[in-house]
Amino acid sequence: MYHSGELTVQRRMGQEAIATRVGRMIRTEIPEAAAAFLAEQPMIVLTAADDEGRVWTSLITGPPGFVHADEPRTIVIDARPAPGDPLRDILRSGQQVGMIAIEPQTRRRMRVNGTAEPSGTGLRIHTDQVYSNCPKYISRRDIVGVRSASEQPELSRGDSLTDRQLDLIATADAFFIGSADAVGNADASHRGGNPGFLQALSPRLLRWPDYRGNSMFMTLGNIEANPRCGLLVIDWSSGSTLQLTGTAAINWAEADSSAGTQCAVDFTIDEAVELTHVSPLRWSSGELSPANPGLSTGRG
Repeated sequence: MYHSGELTVQRRMGQEAIATRVGRMIRTEIPEAAAAFLAEQPMIVLTAADDEGRVWTSLITGPPGFVHADEPRTIVIDARPAPGDPLRDILRSGQQVGMIAIEPQTRRRMRVNGTAEPSGTGLRIHTDQVYSNCPKYISRRDIVGVRSASEQPELSRGDSLTDRQLDLIATADAFFIGSADAVGNADASHRGGNPGFLQALSPRLLRWPDYRGNSMFMTLGNIEANPRCGLLVIDWSSGSTLQLTGTAAINWAEADSSAGTQCAVDFTIDEAVELTHVSPLRWSSGELSPANPGLSTGRG
């Protein structure tokens, strides 16, 4: 069930047996509990590649129920990415997508990988993989307000980070990463840690530590097979988003067991897209996960 990139990373980490056991939880159909969880969510994160093969990760919001299981292997999303989002107008039939639904209030999350097709004002996803993750590294936060969704997003693009975007990166306790394997099967995942865990080494180069997870190494495995990735950083207080597309490389030299780091990932930015007013949701500041390792002050 694992592709060659995932197997390579699992073997290097010595976690093949754990990955085999954990992988048995992956389903093709949507369990009843997962369907109930989806129906309660006011936001999801979606990953796909554009026509040039660049991977983007997008935030989609709506009233609870806007994303729901329609059939045992079908999820309906009654919305699309915001105007100006790189994925808004290129999602097409047969496109491989990854989706993650996360509930910060309870630190619950579930992931879906499959094939999308446009449907009305939104999308239908035919599921290939459905599974939940543990609550590790998720900051707890609550919705403190809901603003009008009538404002049009303001768009800015660049090939490097501005000072304001660097500030957002420096204070982030979470981001989302989209990746794909060598044949385009997409996946969306969450990364969390103490502020500062996502480092800007320069306006075009980011680094983050990879902490111990479920041992399947879907993200690292995809990077091993295909370096193109897309990052999403949410400004939880304003509803704005920062989307980055570029290439990632596993930095094995940054492994530090004392800091809980299996390796690091170095991400080179090709393009940055900032959008205001993407989400009407306003969230409280994050209560950091007790599972977060401390930040290493060693190697840069």
